[in-house]
Amino acid sequence: MKKMLLCTTLLFSGAALAGGGSSMPGGNTIAAIVSNDPNFSTLLAAVKAAGLVETLSSPGPFTVFAPTNAAFAKIPAADLTALLNDPAQLKAVLLYHVVAGKVTASQVMGMSSGTTVNGADVRVSMMDGKVMINDSTVTKADIMASNGVIHVIDTVLMP
Repeated sequence: MKKMLLCTTLLFSGAALAGGGSSMPGGNTIAAIVSNDPNFSTLLAAVKAAGLVETLSSPGPFTVFAPTNAAFAKIPAADLTALLNDPAQLKAVLLYHVVAGKVTASQVMGMSSGTTVNGADVRVSMMDGKVMINDSTVTKADIMASNGVIHVIDTVLMP
């Protein structure tokens, strides 16, 4: 299977990755879209706990595979609580959901893998006419933001 890696053209500064701040993002950024959609309340809490609100509000562009509340609910409660209370591990998991650059659904479908911002690759495949990211199904694609694109997934990706 041909492996396609996305070129990481976006350089993250230490300050940007440190993120911080818990104010509600504005505009049409990825962070703002997530903060205004009740289906992403767990993701929003995780992004805030990991200090990534500022990063996902920055110019990007980013492609985010965004797990819904139902996706987070698949994680055993004790494991989810432990993850939310471990900022370093949480940041690693969340950055595994982000690819540098704006990758639309049509581009994703032509890939076999992509390199995430945390440095690890995700597997991209098709199953029953649906796009799969590792073992997660893309349930909604191409939610356009001013700093990238969101693809909704049904399972939290673990690096």
